[in-house]
Amino acid sequence: MRNGDDMDILKPEDIKKRFEGKFWVSPYSRILAMTDGAVVELVEDHARGTCYGGAAWEVHHYPKTSSLIYHARRDGPRNIFRTRIGETRLDLVPGLAAAGIEKVSTSKSEIRVQYSGLGGAGVAIAMARGQAEGVEQVEVYEWGGGGKRARAAVVLPRYEKVVFGIDDTDSPETGATWALANEIGYTLGQEVGVYHLDHTINQLYPQNPHKTQNCVSIAISFAVPAEKKKWLISRVKDLLAEHTVSDETGLAVFTGIDVPEDLKRYSRMAKMRMVEVEDARQAAKQAGIILYAVTGERGLIGAVAAIGFYDDPDSAVRVDV
Repeated sequence: MRNGDDMDILKPEDIKKRFEGKFWVSPYSRILAMTDGAVVELVEDHARGTCYGGAAWEVHHYPKTSSLIYHARRDGPRNIFRTRIGETRLDLVPGLAAAGIEKVSTSKSEIRVQYSGLGGAGVAIAMARGQAEGVEQVEVYEWGGGGKRARAAVVLPRYEKVVFGIDDTDSPETGATWALANEIGYTLGQEVGVYHLDHTINQLYPQNPHKTQNCVSIAISFAVPAEKKKWLISRVKDLLAEHTVSDETGLAVFTGIDVPEDLKRYSRMAKMRMVEVEDARQAAKQAGIILYAVTGERGLIGAVAAIGFYDDPDSAVRVDV
């Protein structure tokens, strides 16, 4: 459909039909967007869920090109961008700064991300992203491909990000906290409108006398509509209570995107020495984290610490960070 402003507005099925049989268009698998009202986190699973090279290319180029992007990392073929809300001007240069995000805006129900790119990077903007799961529609201002520039906005449902820290669910005889948390994430991720994003293993102080064996806590995160957030928290609590074999299971819940610096300091401390439940409660209060002693309080220490590294899995597994 073309509106009066000379803009094509297309649903994913329209784009699929338009480019059916075009082997130079490789669709993205899924795109999700979350906001805390101040910033947006964009999670893009690159073309067919296997295009590591395209993901690496974008993580390299987009932050250099766009001042809106303040954080970018790649996890396999998945890109995670954190952006400010607003608009910027892109100075596109072939091979050096060929594509980026030029505008990010939010409404009560949607998040709109506007891209611009040259050549093949332009193909990714509307033709490839527009076919991804999670996209409501694409607003195309300039079609790309070949040597042409492309400009388009991808319109996505508005989600919030909820991060759960979990610790102390096993015993010397049975159980595994990492696996229980992953199964909770997988199970709830099958629900309509709930997306399980990731799973992080956080190494705690190895000399802890209360440890079962390896002394780790777990963070799992979700993208969820605001109206399903209470339901999600309740279900995680229920599943933990049902399947834990420990009487010290703790759960910490953080709604947001960026980890506060005070929480990162607490998490580092929990890797280097023993800390107390009161330390965890204080750190949680400062970060706006809600705590639940599912079967006991000791697990709250590691549960809070896990959230401090939820978005940095390579550092989370280390003690010396």
